[in-house]
Amino acid sequence: MDRGTGRWLALGATALAAAGLLALVAPGSAQAVAAGRCAGRHVKTLVFSTGVTRVYKGNGYVCALTVPDRPGAWTTMSVGVQARGGRPVVDKGRYRYHAGPVTVYAGHRCVRVRGSVGGGSTATGWILC
Repeated sequence: MDRGTGRWLALGATALAAAGLLALVAPGSAQAVAAGRCAGRHVKTLVFSTGVTRVYKGNGYVCALTVPDRPGAWTTMSVGVQARGGRPVVDKGRYRYHAGPVTVYAGHRCVRVRGSVGGGSTATGWILC
């Protein structure tokens, strides 16, 4: 293989790796977040009968993640965050370990957070104002 071909192969491998990393970003995420984790500092825990929704805030972003009390079994879960004046960003589906994370840019605006696992759920009014 000549030098030119090697460079093109290396460039292609780099592009593929970058595309793979982008695919790991959670739906609705405004910033890259490792799977199952939110960036920022933990600011609120919303406890409900079948799980917990954790809320994080940092650099104007608000992130939330819902975790069941009994992880491992496929269960319908959801998590959503809405900045005042914006549309909610929601992750809903059948998961084993968590729904989310979902992240929105809130700046200095209030947010609403929702979470559910099976038949249990939680929702806030406008918080973090």
